[in-house]
Amino acid sequence: MTFNPRQLARRPRRNRRSVSLREMVAETDLRCSNLVWPLFILPTESGRQEIATLPGQSRWGWRDAIEEMKLAFDLGIPGFALFPVIPEDEKDPVASQATNAKHPYLRILREMRRALPGAVLVTDIALDPFSSEGHDGLVKDGRILNDETLEVLARMALLHAETGIDMVAPSDMMDGRVAAIRQTLDQAGFMETGILAYAAKYASSFYGPFRDALGSAPRFGDKKTYQMDFRNGREAGLEARLDVEEGADIVMVKPGLPYLDIVARLKAAVQVPVAVYNVSGEYAMIKLAAKAGALNEKNAVMETLTAFRRAGADIIFTYHALDAANWLKN
Repeated sequence: MTFNPRQLARRPRRNRRSVSLREMVAETDLRCSNLVWPLFILPTESGRQEIATLPGQSRWGWRDAIEEMKLAFDLGIPGFALFPVIPEDEKDPVASQATNAKHPYLRILREMRRALPGAVLVTDIALDPFSSEGHDGLVKDGRILNDETLEVLARMALLHAETGIDMVAPSDMMDGRVAAIRQTLDQAGFMETGILAYAAKYASSFYGPFRDALGSAPRFGDKKTYQMDFRNGREAGLEARLDVEEGADIVMVKPGLPYLDIVARLKAAVQVPVAVYNVSGEYAMIKLAAKAGALNEKNAVMETLTAFRRAGADIIFTYHALDAANWLKN
């Protein structure tokens, strides 16, 4: 029997034949309100240091950072993830400056809160920027200590909450850190300060440019005893459920592109918003490929960010945020 294409009952291409029709039936949307822009904050009032492995991103003096954040907020980007650049001479094996109530970074957070009252400010809770060892927890005899680290993280989170920021984001992957932070915040009267937990943070090869930006690479070994094994998927659901039970308001998957399946798993597993971190290595790959003429940067970025939304991400931490917001507006 000869096949007659005229007898096709269903032709999916009919719903793709014009721009307006494609817009009308699109399953996934991407909005500026989905974006969070990560910034690296210098201890100086002004200044800008470009980051060679993160083309287009910089370390910012705090006043300059505020001006950039205001521009981004006016474009529609609602949130900012803040990471401190700590001078080497302030780092020590016990990350003591992370819990120094007089540290300049806390004053900077207060300035940012005053300057951007309507923005969502999210601060990183982990010891690696402050540690001479470059690890996210306290170290003893080459081991990263879990329980001993929890008290330090909780004190650090409380100091951040006192500056008026909206959410603390424990990125350390120590067991029990969300419970320790939630209890400490609540006992001090900061019941409204949120916790965005890096619930499924994998030991990944895609973090290199971020560690260049902060000078936070581990001085020995790796982070595989506390960050997740990239071969494991079910474990991510366990980590996320534990974080939610302990008081997390949002859970994070990090990195993003190689872990779209994990984003989808967590979206189905928990009843809180799911964030994803489009990490530095993923960003750099697109930037460098675009520079080489291998792809169209705008198209690749918008496809990538939409893929995160399609997988189930409610919030996307991305260094592409400013470009994406401009493209979405225009």
